[in-house]
Amino acid sequence: MIANAMILLLALIGISIPVGAALGLLGLVLDPLYSMLPLSNAMGEIAWSANNEFLLVAIPLFIMLGEVLLRSGFAERMYSAMSLWLSWLPGGLMHANIGASTLFSATSGSSVATAATVGTVAIPQIRRHGYNESLFLGSIAAGGTLGILIPPSINLVIYGVLTNSSVPKLYLAGIIPGLVMAGLFMVTILVACLIRPAWGGRSLKGSWSQRWASLVHLLPPMGIFLLVVGSIYAGLATPTEAAALGVVGALVLAASAGRLNAAMLREVLENTMKATAMIMLIILGASFLNFVMSATGLTQSLTDAIRNLDLPGGWMLLIVVVFYLILGCFMETLSMMITTIPIIAPIMIALGYDPVWLGILIIVLVEAALITPPVGLNLFVVHSVRKSGSMNAVIIGSLPFVVAMFVMVGLLVAFPSLALWLPNAFG
Repeated sequence: MIANAMILLLALIGISIPVGAALGLLGLVLDPLYSMLPLSNAMGEIAWSANNEFLLVAIPLFIMLGEVLLRSGFAERMYSAMSLWLSWLPGGLMHANIGASTLFSATSGSSVATAATVGTVAIPQIRRHGYNESLFLGSIAAGGTLGILIPPSINLVIYGVLTNSSVPKLYLAGIIPGLVMAGLFMVTILVACLIRPAWGGRSLKGSWSQRWASLVHLLPPMGIFLLVVGSIYAGLATPTEAAALGVVGALVLAASAGRLNAAMLREVLENTMKATAMIMLIILGASFLNFVMSATGLTQSLTDAIRNLDLPGGWMLLIVVVFYLILGCFMETLSMMITTIPIIAPIMIALGYDPVWLGILIIVLVEAALITPPVGLNLFVVHSVRKSGSMNAVIIGSLPFVVAMFVMVGLLVAFPSLALWLPNAFG
């Protein structure tokens, strides 16, 4: 039964059926094969219960927040400021790619939005300043992955819903690993450009007066971050309410910049609805599939198969890491999380692993899936923004950053306090 389910899922994804639809179709196929009752009759109730979660309202709000900031012109000014502060390092503007992605991640909650925003601003600089195209594109794709780790993260919200974990604690847990990950990406660029100086392009210079003056362009995204995250930890708002506050703050910033108009709002709402519809389709499809798997005993079979391995916690952790790395080559991040976490998380928590720490580890592994072929979403986003050339350049340029993610996984395993110190101190 397990093998048949996996073969069917891979077949559906392989024929390019959208992932959300593929998950739902798999549930409909497994229903008559392994169930004595027509489980499909419960689809309406499952759809309602899957959507009837107050915390999920934060998803469209965070998407809308990123869309407003994207169309308000703050991304360009933020990138210019980062370039002044970081371009003196070997690798020049590639460090600005990581810095701008880190800062934008603290407002958008989305890897796709982060990669697309920074890519739109940064890619024209490749030929202008003589950078190695492949590594430059890889830095944008990798920087975009920070959008699902640094709060406010949509993926952390979904993990919290699936495991009944505290979203505020998950947000606190993601801050230090997110910053460490950004640092590892910058170290990767630094090492590559020290080995091959020509890859770093022409050095850019800026005066200290220009740098200090540019800090004003970093204040809007930092203000949004403090408004969203600060309101949560001050006890003034839930994550959903904080997302709404962030949207209001972003609209105020857009109005102050003279960018708030009917056309801009229409684009924001259209893109928010498109992204939200895609995410909710995946959630609905995965919810129905999880229901069918549970009702037919497939979930229990998978759980028993894993437990019957009778391996110590360390070996189980290694299996989970390898499992997510392999699965990430074939599945989109959200669908991968929604289908696997209800099975994996209870087993690992029962072995003594902290659910908050486990959430951060899984998010880092999911990040790797965003930049690993053949279905790495950020690879396609960067390539689409680029509008020319071969996809191979983006893939090759991303590989060094995948290695950096492996290092991050090792650091989290060796030093769990990287994720747990802030939640324990302030949670």
